[in-house]
Amino acid sequence: MADTQQRPGAGGPVPMGRDELAGLLASRLAPAGIPEPAAPAPTAPPAVALAAGPSAVPRLVDLPGELPVDYADIEDLQAAVSKQLSEADPNRLMEESDRRAQARSLVTQAVAAYATLHAHGNTPLTAEQERLIGNAVFDAMFRGGRLQSLLDEDGVEDVMVDGLTAHVEYYHRPRRTVERVADSHEELVAWVNRMARLSGHGERALTQATPMVGFRMPDGSRVTASTLTTRPSVIIRKHRVRDAGLRELVQWGTLNELLQVFLTSCVQARMNILVVGDMGSGKTTMVRGLGREIPEDERLVTLESDRELYLDEPGAGQPGPLTFAFEARQSNGERQGDKLAGEISIADMFPTALRYNASRVIVGEVRSTEVLPMLQAMSAGGSGSMCTLHVRRPHAIISRLVQLCTEAGMATEAAHHLIAASIDVVVYITYLNESGRGGRKHRFVSHIYEVHDTVGEGGRPVTTELFAPLPGEPRAVYQNMPTFIDDLENTGLFKREWLMDNPTKYWGPPLQTVSRR
Repeated sequence: MADTQQRPGAGGPVPMGRDELAGLLASRLAPAGIPEPAAPAPTAPPAVALAAGPSAVPRLVDLPGELPVDYADIEDLQAAVSKQLSEADPNRLMEESDRRAQARSLVTQAVAAYATLHAHGNTPLTAEQERLIGNAVFDAMFRGGRLQSLLDEDGVEDVMVDGLTAHVEYYHRPRRTVERVADSHEELVAWVNRMARLSGHGERALTQATPMVGFRMPDGSRVTASTLTTRPSVIIRKHRVRDAGLRELVQWGTLNELLQVFLTSCVQARMNILVVGDMGSGKTTMVRGLGREIPEDERLVTLESDRELYLDEPGAGQPGPLTFAFEARQSNGERQGDKLAGEISIADMFPTALRYNASRVIVGEVRSTEVLPMLQAMSAGGSGSMCTLHVRRPHAIISRLVQLCTEAGMATEAAHHLIAASIDVVVYITYLNESGRGGRKHRFVSHIYEVHDTVGEGGRPVTTELFAPLPGEPRAVYQNMPTFIDDLENTGLFKREWLMDNPTKYWGPPLQTVSRR
């Protein structure tokens, strides 16, 4: 049975009118100005150390829970408080932290005034209910609004909204359905456009001219929305592990200690690395972890369609390299010849990015024609560069690269030579989703390949399986010595004898999966 957000039924409280609420707030709030709060209220709890998995990452605020009032009242409170905040800081000169603290103070006053009026003819609100309403108002102003309670749940990976219904995906338990997350399709579209403005992407709006839009929310979650579906739809991909490194990937079972030090050595030895896997396999998380192993005295450029790597923000206790993070820009829906007006793609950004004389280039995801400048940058001296690629099966990696190169106008033979000259190491992440059968989602490295700088039979690049599964062990186990082993040992981090010392022991207990019936 689907979960349902609580809403007033017959005989419940009647939502206040906007004029009534505005008049109440005007009479209750100090007309001479808003008093400064005694101390800035934090918008998030103190950072804590990561534990055994993504669910250990702290939530930003307490879960709002079920609201005791109609959401229309939340929107009216939000509108009234926003007006008061604008009057207090008309030119937006406050620091963002001070502005949020001021908003918290205003919300507290507004909710107290609302509770007084609500008590006439209704059961008085408890202190806990007032807190829930206050959180909902603040979320409507600065966070994810009506959907924030879903995003704050432990283990959430995706929130998928189809019209008025949301489907919530977790990494450790089955999907659940939540009914009535919006009162109308128009309200959902308005939510998308408000989130785009909050995120600083005011040029990205869901309209008839632009029926598809993508942006990131203030907390870093990635939003994709469209009106081309049967009902307006929104997909929110949550990023809970922005500071995660390879050590955390070992804790979660994506890597073992041998693979961790092997890949760290590959980064230090300036190998060009391609991370591949199916959708949702954790490719971005892996590249982010690898990027945090780059020495801090280097210069790095990242190119992304939507900001997800955050390598320009220091990790926990790690200063990291000097990083220039480029982000593509969507168009405003108008066309100028064969191109959308205002659009700047990853391929468009490459020439400028290369003029930054970066020692490495990282592309968040190669999807189209940007494959050519990426491979050319790798082959022309961009040692230690990285990118991700969506591939469903390990054996299809080279074919997928060739397909993208030929779609970009390159001949197949030339594509084979460019791939061989560019990529050194390919890391494949297997994604096994058993949450629908009572299990959990497993993400683990199952294959690591070396790509040689020569072509073999059929003109294809020569590859060697360095790590691959064994019977009864689906995770990557050592198979063959890399030709660049001397480079790895020269980093001072790796020893070749570790590869021959019973490498299966590094994974520990067998992978706990749910047997199929």
